Amino acid sequence: MSPNYIRSFSEGCLRPPTVIGQFHTLFFGSIRMFFLGVLGFAVYGNEALHFSCDPDKREVNLFCYNQFRPITPQVFWALQLVIVLVPGAFFHLYAACKSIKQEDILQKSSYTGFYIFSVFLRIVLEVVAFWLQIQLFGFKVNTIYMCDVGALDKKFNITRCMVPEHFEKTIFLIAMYTFTVITVILCVAEIFEISCRRLGFLKTQ
Repeated sequence: MSPNYIRSFSEGCLRPPTVIGQFHTLFFGSIRMFFLGVLGFAVYGNEALHFSCDPDKREVNLFCYNQFRPITPQVFWALQLVIVLVPGAFFHLYAACKSIKQEDILQKSSYTGFYIFSVFLRIVLEVVAFWLQIQLFGFKVNTIYMCDVGALDKKFNITRCMVPEHFEKTIFLIAMYTFTVITVILCVAEIFEISCRRLGFLKTQ
């Protein structure tokens, strides 16, 4: 791929053809990633080390932590961010290969339809991630986790485990839910902006 294609691709990703799309990129790329990268590590970075069960033995702690966290929240949210970026990245790669200027995307129906489809796909992926987050983490992190250790052939099948910094994790969960909702709202608003521009209610950039 030539340098011109790479430059067009990067410009398209950083400066979408709509005002709301540009705000979405700013919100998505800076605030959300900063929140996850910096604060997420501070909240979840040492969770496995501080997760303790009764009896407080390494094998029990590891077994119960894997049961408590089938996937760590940082990994889940990082995957969510990457997957949600894919539809837009494919569109801007297509636009770069076809030498489509950003200002022309909202002028031709086929380009506009393709772009709207990529935004709609982002909405679907965010909604799916929202549902999966509910299934995996719920809305609240409890202080005590009841772990089934029957597979370890222990005397008691159920043991109590202490979840460290449960209140901070609950706040972080709510924040990530909020970010997902805001992102979906921005995507819907972007489709609305495109429709208004196509109908002539707003001036095309």
